[in-house]
Amino acid sequence: MQPAAILRRFGPDPDNWVRRTSADHDVVVVGAGQAGLGIGFALRRAGMGRSAVVDAAAPGETGSWTTTARMHTLRTPKIWPQPEYGHPELSFRAWYERLHGEAAYDTVENIPRTVWAQYVAWFGCTVDVPVRHHTRLVGVSPASDHLVLRLAVSGSDGHVAERVETTRKLVLATGVEGTGGPALPPYFRALPAYLAAHTGDRIDFTRLAGRTVAVLGAGSSALDAAAMALDAGAHEVHVFTRRSELLVQGPSRNIGRNVGAKENFHRRNDADRWRAQVLAARTGRSCTLESVTRAVAFPGFRVHLSAPWRHARADGGAVRVDAADGSHVFDFVIAGTGYQYDPRTRPELAEIAPHIALWRDRYEPPADLTHESLGSFPYLGSGYELVEKEPGTAGFVGRVHVFTAAAGLSFGIPAGDAQSLATGIPRLVDALSRDLFFEDQEHPQPAKPRPTDTHRSVYENAIWTP
Repeated sequence: MQPAAILRRFGPDPDNWVRRTSADHDVVVVGAGQAGLGIGFALRRAGMGRSAVVDAAAPGETGSWTTTARMHTLRTPKIWPQPEYGHPELSFRAWYERLHGEAAYDTVENIPRTVWAQYVAWFGCTVDVPVRHHTRLVGVSPASDHLVLRLAVSGSDGHVAERVETTRKLVLATGVEGTGGPALPPYFRALPAYLAAHTGDRIDFTRLAGRTVAVLGAGSSALDAAAMALDAGAHEVHVFTRRSELLVQGPSRNIGRNVGAKENFHRRNDADRWRAQVLAARTGRSCTLESVTRAVAFPGFRVHLSAPWRHARADGGAVRVDAADGSHVFDFVIAGTGYQYDPRTRPELAEIAPHIALWRDRYEPPADLTHESLGSFPYLGSGYELVEKEPGTAGFVGRVHVFTAAAGLSFGIPAGDAQSLATGIPRLVDALSRDLFFEDQEHPQPAKPRPTDTHRSVYENAIWTP
């Protein structure tokens, strides 16, 4: 079935009910990956049509599935609802069965990453959400009843022009980087780019053919990067982990398989949420068995257990690593060290960041449960909105909603992942609708004049008289 035929069955979008103000937009969504597209569609279907979706990437390069994601298959079950917003015809299953048949779907255990990327592209085409590509958010400022956005727009000639637009609500749907960026040890940041990269970077693995590579960290992304390097012809890849085992069982951040836990995590008290996430962080993010199996299939794969790095420095055209198990020299090093989510590290949030409540501002843990990195996560409300650091001083921060991995501490799972879309997007859109509606009640629209023609002639003869 063609996308136009599917969309036609939905009928026309509801009329836009939001009061028109001087702001250019009611909602601006930053990010046009699977989450941004789903949010854009859901806003339109909820009658909030003065919305815009922007993305810094070129068409076909939004999200991570064709750029920095390197797993063979998704790590979430294929049966989970995803970005279809409750409409089965838009689901992965419906799309896949239309192309390959029901029997073919039954044989799929986990969705291949490249197939999922094709589905997301189809979904975006079908729901027909306009995306303004080559448009990067570079600044956010508060105004009386809206936010002022500075956007850098790249032209086809490479020229970058700055635009200023206004919006009543801003949704960050920027994926794994969220309100922060790669978490790197200081010594790693000092390494030149031709010798080092983070797993979130676009890496030309063909350059690593014949080289000896090190990967710091042993999460699934780190193992996937190791396998990619070996597949590209790297001579050896050494993975370093501080754990005594590569695969561990322990408290997990991925609560998505327990629907009750997933949907109610944000309703737990702060102490319970903090404790669960600290214990998971201390255990470390274990890789999946599939990622390990993929890597160990290569004879050049090496694992260093109980071997955290103490330091690394450039040494000529190589990197010398001082680890707990000795000194090593590598041609290239990759950090699989995850991300931090401190809004103060994002240039575009610089003006409002001092007013944003972090978890450390809202909750003081007991001494045995302190955790510096987690304390820098933004503290979010029930609709993914930022919360002001000092109550009553900066209500404008609540106009920003964070549907990214930075929501992980407040909601238990990183928003934007496949496991978050089915219920996270409706929750977010409901919060946007709530805020805009009640804000509009404070400024009611002028009453429309009633029609003077009562059409009495239509029923004149039916009027009963005694």
